[in-house]
Amino acid sequence: MAATHRIATGTAVVAVCVASLAGCGNGTDTPGERTRGQKEAKPAPAPKNVIRLIGDGSTAYTGAQPHLPRPERLKPGQKPPQFVVFSWDGAGEDGQKLFSHFRKVARENDATMTYFLSGVYLLPEEKRDLYHPPQHSPGRSDIGFNDLQGIADTVKQLRLAWLEGNEIGTHFNGHFCGSGRGVGEWSVSDWKDEIAQAKRFVKTWKTNTGMRNSAPLPFDYDKELVGARTPCLEGRKNFLKAARDLGFRYDTSGVNDQVWPKKKQGLWDLSMQLVPFPGHSYEQLTMDYNFMVNQSGATTKGDPAQHELWGDQMRDGLLRGFQRAYRGNRAPLIIGNHFESWNGGTYMRAVEEVVETVCTKREVRCVSFRQLADWLDAQDPATLAKLRTLGVGEAPEQGWKSFLSGSPAPAPKGVPGAPTAKR
Repeated sequence: MAATHRIATGTAVVAVCVASLAGCGNGTDTPGERTRGQKEAKPAPAPKNVIRLIGDGSTAYTGAQPHLPRPERLKPGQKPPQFVVFSWDGAGEDGQKLFSHFRKVARENDATMTYFLSGVYLLPEEKRDLYHPPQHSPGRSDIGFNDLQGIADTVKQLRLAWLEGNEIGTHFNGHFCGSGRGVGEWSVSDWKDEIAQAKRFVKTWKTNTGMRNSAPLPFDYDKELVGARTPCLEGRKNFLKAARDLGFRYDTSGVNDQVWPKKKQGLWDLSMQLVPFPGHSYEQLTMDYNFMVNQSGATTKGDPAQHELWGDQMRDGLLRGFQRAYRGNRAPLIIGNHFESWNGGTYMRAVEEVVETVCTKREVRCVSFRQLADWLDAQDPATLAKLRTLGVGEAPEQGWKSFLSGSPAPAPKGVPGAPTAKR
């Protein structure tokens, strides 16, 4: 996986409204209602006097996150929904406006997504020495830092995305890959230090930019941050140990087949998966970068005459993987992307077409990793164990009603999906 390069070029501070946590914008910049009947918990909006600023006011407690469906335990014989997770590494808003664009795509197709923020995207270039990357000198980053315009734009998108029910995870900071003190060589304590710094840059962006009158991010990042994807999918062994100690709930830094997930070292293993690669005899990882490498090699600007074909291959590969699960074992489909215009933006077009094709289908839920983890936690462990007996694309021979006909154990009190206590 390559680093996500999105360093903005301007130096002007963008004014952000403080009258509303949703920011100044309207139209595509206004948090939208879900459009196609997804069941949601609908907490009343927190009154303004309940909003509690945290630290320097970069973040705030604003009550329960809106637009989150309440996870429900499967009933005996009930077919599982088809979950699809679209996620973005190093999420930030630059001149391409891809963050804001895919927020709009998600809203229009009844989807929520996970945005893995790189902490250094909220740290100005002139404050780069505040970052002390493990095993590297202060101020070093393989993806650079940001400027005030880019930070203001990114914060606005993060704010709106969360208010629409999307998840803000982390892609850590400096994106160091490969040999020579890359993340694959980091210790558990190195990872804990990196995570602490990623949190700190989110919790102190106002101090570091001087934008003290801007609206805060409407969440407590210490509680919001429950999962991640490591740079280049490296360093997972020690990251998992650190993440478990820090209370993370899932990791998506590996490569799996399309089967039902299980926990690894106490975290849900929600790794990306292998799907058919049209025109080839082997399968391909569900990530734009990997399609690109197997099409144009190391260059992000391959033959323009091949761009349309390459995008179609990614789209059709993801759709084949989707259909294989949808008609088969119903294992969640996990997809990873970057806000990049590699090979003329063909992969962005492919992802958008997949969202538009699958997210509005019957029994399909396009959700964030956090929502998927919530649903998995709500299920009877015996039911999940049975689902994991199904191979890639394998539907139950006697049908779902027979396959999951056993009476599940009742959910423990207080666990999502547990029956409401009678009064």
